[in-house]
Amino acid sequence: MCGRYTLLRDEVEILKEFGINYSIDSYTPSYNVAPGQNVLAVINDGREKRAGYLKWGLVPSWSNDEKIGYKMINARSETVHQKPSFKSLLKRNRCLIIADSFYEWKKTDQSKQPKRIQTADRKLFAFAGLWDKWQDGGRNLFTCTILTKDANDFMQGIHHRMPIILPKDKEDEWIAPIEMDPSSAHDLLQSIQVDDLKAHNVSSYVNAAKNNDSTCIEPLIK
Repeated sequence: MCGRYTLLRDEVEILKEFGINYSIDSYTPSYNVAPGQNVLAVINDGREKRAGYLKWGLVPSWSNDEKIGYKMINARSETVHQKPSFKSLLKRNRCLIIADSFYEWKKTDQSKQPKRIQTADRKLFAFAGLWDKWQDGGRNLFTCTILTKDANDFMQGIHHRMPIILPKDKEDEWIAPIEMDPSSAHDLLQSIQVDDLKAHNVSSYVNAAKNNDSTCIEPLIK
């Protein structure tokens, strides 16, 4: 799964990396992005790529209660094309969720050890995501979920699931402003080979979502 991540690169780097032609409204770096918070995402509206914020935790348009979002921060890519909650979103509501590392907790005999995980060669990357618009009276809520898959060889020693990090050459394909057959989208996700990763232990300080400073990412030296 993916339950926390970071985005620390400056705005200019993000704009250049993802081909965005205008500034990001209220951009704020974060050492500890958590479910329920607003997260930076990129979509293609058919004219250009747009960057903005979505609330992390998908609330489907048909839902009666926005609290469902806390149960839908991740979606399993293996079955996403079969589930009503996600199937229609695969057709058009695909997004990039921008990050530069993520956290995962490795079970030990005594506790769970948090680790910060980065790509070996890229300073910025994008998770494959889905988004939706939920309405309640006159209020609009835009939310998202991160797609996950079985852990690769590197991640298996840490956790059995991992977020899908899109290769650079698949980012535009994922958010292309076309209707994609859900089965084709599923096949694309399953074909992705994740970048080489690296990881280091960090303090349990990161466990609390309220903690958001450089202490979260400092290597833990024992």
